[in-house]
Amino acid sequence: METATSAPERRLAALVTDWYAEHSRDLPWRAPGVSAWAVLVSEIMLQQTPVNRVLPVWREWLARWPSPQDLAVQPAAEVIRAWGRLGYPRRALRLHECAKALVERHGGAVPRDVEALLALPGIGAYTARAVAVFAYGDRHPVVDTNVRRFVARAVSGLPDAGPPRTVADLAAVEELLPVEAPAAARASVAFMELGALICTARTPRCADCPVYAECGWQRAGRPAGTGPARKAQKFAGTDRQVRGLMMAVLRDATGPVPRAALDAVWQDAAQRERALSGLLDDGLVDRLPYDRYALPS
Repeated sequence: METATSAPERRLAALVTDWYAEHSRDLPWRAPGVSAWAVLVSEIMLQQTPVNRVLPVWREWLARWPSPQDLAVQPAAEVIRAWGRLGYPRRALRLHECAKALVERHGGAVPRDVEALLALPGIGAYTARAVAVFAYGDRHPVVDTNVRRFVARAVSGLPDAGPPRTVADLAAVEELLPVEAPAAARASVAFMELGALICTARTPRCADCPVYAECGWQRAGRPAGTGPARKAQKFAGTDRQVRGLMMAVLRDATGPVPRAALDAVWQDAAQRERALSGLLDDGLVDRLPYDRYALPS
């Protein structure tokens, strides 16, 4: 049974939805008629990765593997190569496993039910609801970092959302959704877009915000956060960089490579060993006889 939504909360959804109609980005996975598989692929690729990096890879991926069946029959090595430099390549393996599960359990169709989506490999609470809402137009709260920040500011008058609280965050967003499923789905993507483009973490464009007059944070005088400032994650010199360099060698190779080819990418022997061990543990690299290495078969 749907909870009642108060008039002020409905007004927030209406204002943001109207703004979205005029200012949203033209992204291909939002196009009418796009498949649920295409939406699912976009959601996995967009995790911790900017839209501009995802767009070309998503297009190539869907052109090559337009259905779960097409991806499921591919060797893992080919899937990782197609992932390229998108980052966090374990996502490619999870998507590959997900495609196989879709074929085995659902005849190659992406289910609509959130619980069925949650049972798939690599699909968490956010992704399951995002697919149900953005692919099928159902009514569920979809909560990412951008949405949490928008709700914290507009509704609670706080400068940021604080640590994630899954149950409370879902309830807070659901309170904002219109009762009708199509309108709720539209509001969900609009909240996310506003958080990504206007209600940003460091430099919010409050003067351009459609809920400026309604925003609790504005009415409170835009108080500053009390916690420590979040530091940007560095990449240069980290194990992630070393892993990426090793993966590039393996992706570009036509066959197994000797250990020396991987050692050549980085001077620090201890860091090289740590990075390679991590790749092996994650199933992204196979160790072969004679100290050779390759992408998983």
